[in-house]
Parts: sequence; C-alpha cells; structure tokens
Amino acid sequence: MKVINLGENNTVLSSFIAEMRDRTVQKDSLRFRTNLERVGEIFAYEISKTLAYAPKEVTTPLGIAEMELPETKLVIATILRAGLPLQTGFLRFFDHAETAFVAAFRKYGKGGYSELRTDYCTCPDLTGKTLILTDAMLATGASSEMAMQVLQEHGGTPACIHLAIPIASRDAVEHFQKTLPDSITLWTAAIDEELTSKNCIIPGLGDAGNLAFGGKK
Repeated sequence: MKVINLGENNTVLSSFIAEMRDRTVQKDSLRFRTNLERVGEIFAYEISKTLAYAPKEVTTPLGIAEMELPETKLVIATILRAGLPLQTGFLRFFDHAETAFVAAFRKYGKGGYSELRTDYCTCPDLTGKTLILTDAMLATGASSEMAMQVLQEHGGTPACIHLAIPIASRDAVEHFQKTLPDSITLWTAAIDEELTSKNCIIPGLGDAGNLAFGGKK
C-alpha cells in the first residue's frame, strides 16, 4: 500500500487540521464540519492528479477549446457518521461521482469484549471503477478494512482504492503497509505516533462523530 501524507508540506491544509484538533474551536460543530469538508476538497484535488484523462473539444462562444478532462469512473464512499462532511467535500469536486455508505459499530460484551459489525451498506457497481473511501480517523484500521470488504461484497472489485483519512495512527499505517495491496493508496494529513490501549489516537482530535454531529447514547 502506498501512503501519501499531505501534511508533510506546509499548505493551508495545516490550518484546517489545527482547528479540527483545537479543543476550543471544536466547541463550534459547524466549524468542525466545515473544516472536514475543506479537507475533503483538498484531498479530492490531490487525488484528481492521479486519475485518467482524455482529450475533449469544448465549444465556447468564440471557438473550440481543446481540453483534457477526467474519464475515471468514481465512487465516493464513507463510513457513517463521522465521514459524511469529508464525503461532502469530495462530492463538491467530483460532482459526477456515484456514492456509497457503510454503517459500522462495535458490539460490546462481557469483560470489555467488543466485535466490529456492520448493519447497513448501500453501494453501486464498483467493477473496474475507482473507489474513494472517506473517514475522519484511522485508529486500528479495523473499520476501514471491514468497510472495504463489505463494499466489495456488495459492489464487486474496483480497479483501485483510495483511502482518504485526515488523522491516522502510526500503528494503523504500518499495519496497512504490511497487509494491503499496491492497488490501495492511503491519503492522510497527519500520522500520530501514539495509540492507547482503548484505541484512542494521541494527540488526535477526540471523537470526530460527536464533534461534528453531537453526542449519542
């Protein structure tokens, strides 16, 4: 798996990530969602550089313009619910893309045992297309792995997969580099070094779903 950390370069992306991390700014849910959308737009622009393009003639009021336009068929997927604003940012740039959604949750049992499950997936045909899976954070990688599996069970095998996840743990990145094929690329804006025993990324940013949409029972 290829890893592209956009946060390694000094750009305006750093400002949006900084506000997402800042516990004072986080009190404004609208601001948090807006920053996630902005990050999605930046990721979309960078990923657009990797797509296939073909020549096309565009008729203007004064003549014909020769353009190179994207021809890659895209599906933008997200893991509910934290990934929704990020997906929105992608769709502002890739407005002809199809969409997919996966709901993942943890089922807790006695002794703190937990099992990751999915109870909902809607997905178009993925065969031969480019799948972009968006989520706010990558802690252990279990949710992303399950989402990719479920999406392919429903939609078939894509030509390639881009994982667009702003905050990632070093543990998850290294795990993915060992286990995922070269047809998958991880795009991130920060790789944090610490993952606690409760799978919290440090410094991270907290619970992205709650910050974007409020708490839940």
